[in-house]
Amino acid sequence: MRRKPFARAPGTRPADDHQVRLLQGAEEFFPALIEAMDAAMADIQFETYIFDFTGAGATVAQALMRAAARGVRTHLVVDGVGTGALPKAWAEQLQAAGVLCSVYSPLGPLGLLLPHRWRRLHRKLCVVDGRVLFCGGINVLDDFHDPNHGPLQAPRFDFAVRATGSLVASASDTMDQLWWRMQAVRDARQRRLPEALRALRAASAARHAEQGGDPGAGPPVRATLVLRDNVRNRSRIEKAYRKAIGTARHEVIIANAYFMPGGKLRRALVMAARRGVRVRLLLQGRYEYFMQYHAARPVYGALLEAGVEIYEYAPSFLHAKVAVIDAQGDRPWATVGSSNLDPLSLLLAREANVVVEDAAFAIDLRQRLVHAMQHAGHRMDPARYAGRPLRQRVLDRVAFGLMRLALWVTGKRY
Repeated sequence: MRRKPFARAPGTRPADDHQVRLLQGAEEFFPALIEAMDAAMADIQFETYIFDFTGAGATVAQALMRAAARGVRTHLVVDGVGTGALPKAWAEQLQAAGVLCSVYSPLGPLGLLLPHRWRRLHRKLCVVDGRVLFCGGINVLDDFHDPNHGPLQAPRFDFAVRATGSLVASASDTMDQLWWRMQAVRDARQRRLPEALRALRAASAARHAEQGGDPGAGPPVRATLVLRDNVRNRSRIEKAYRKAIGTARHEVIIANAYFMPGGKLRRALVMAARRGVRVRLLLQGRYEYFMQYHAARPVYGALLEAGVEIYEYAPSFLHAKVAVIDAQGDRPWATVGSSNLDPLSLLLAREANVVVEDAAFAIDLRQRLVHAMQHAGHRMDPARYAGRPLRQRVLDRVAFGLMRLALWVTGKRY
């Protein structure tokens, strides 16, 4: 029987005109990003959740300033929680060089007590000259530095992609629209209504012509950009995951930093395992945040009972948000992006993932994930999970309950 092609989330437009390169960690990502910035001739659009100027992060800021100083239009958007206000010295240097900076949804006096402030800009996107896109889970943050935990002994485990082709225009459009809407809100708050109207018109008119790929960069591959926001694209990333898992025949591998999938996604994983698909999850093994660490664990039981293999990454913090399905089959599917499989990403935040349907790319990602599971992951024993201490189970349930309460406050169902 002929196998059905992977179902696609509505609104996505896969095309065969892309070149996509996988980048692991800041060690591979930052040099590629800086190279593209240093070659920029017209404009750089950059969005990130965290922009930390420690160590290697400063080299990205310097590349932005070099570009702006030579006349490249340079827009930088950071999140009001992940980054907050830029350090004064760096903000002054960026402004002096001509980098235009904006903070997405800065926190007011009540901070995160207001539920609408939980809607964050979590995607990591950069478009250079409308021709090159960078997308993934990697913040502007040194691999060996953590703002909350200090120096790391091993690099953070994370991925991004460098892509060319028609999906670049989609990324550029959505970034332009967000930029001009933010300017409109700023102008309206300052009672500069004519400027606000002009910014809104610019947002609605934001469009970029499609650009060609990289000559000589290898055969074109099939790829698409999948976005999540709180207006038109509320569930596209989750639907893309569920439908790909639903058509898996041999293998599902997911690496995700903050893993608390909703009922539909959990059922998709359980059903895949029960029909004989090997399902492996590479998850956060180190304690980073109370809620994310403990609230995830109550969902492990049903997965382990169904035969899902869970590995916890040990050497450093796992920050990846990637998956690969049937890499060695006839319908390979892979995704790299910013979206965790938890309610904050799937219900509240702005996210961006690139989906790639190409055997070479999928095999490359698979090899890296399998190596991490074999050499840096500890497989969870179902018996030990079931027999974990009472205190651990209580903390897990408290965190899980608090997460559900927070969703109830926002009016979200998960």
